[in-house]
Amino acid sequence: MKSTIVAIPSSHPGGLAAALGAHFGHCDLYTLIEVVDGQVKDIRVIPNVPHAQGGCMAPVNHLAQNGVQVLIAGGMGMRPLMGFTQVGISVLHGGSAQTVREAVDAYLAGQLQQFTPEYTCGGGGAPQSGRF
Repeated sequence: MKSTIVAIPSSHPGGLAAALGAHFGHCDLYTLIEVVDGQVKDIRVIPNVPHAQGGCMAPVNHLAQNGVQVLIAGGMGMRPLMGFTQVGISVLHGGSAQTVREAVDAYLAGQLQQFTPEYTCGGGGAPQSGRF
């Protein structure tokens, strides 16, 4: 039985119906989805943490401490993307998903691409490439 915890930046109140938070570090909270053998087993919501203590790495470390193995995001800077690599969290680009449910469905269907530097922004959420 393979279990994976997937984090998705979300707007309040979180959960499957929530809108996606466009930029991982500035979202309201994270919806954590436990996927076991390709099926959603559990859903929980955790708050985001402020950037003040630890800068861009604070949310990265927060997710790692909560057992996250995969993050689905629409935007982030290069520094946190490198941080996710360092802590062993795979980052996928959310593509056209607008809700947590759409992102989870795309993940389960294997439709999401690896988040690459071309998707990164200069910090604060504006994409450098204009793609998303």
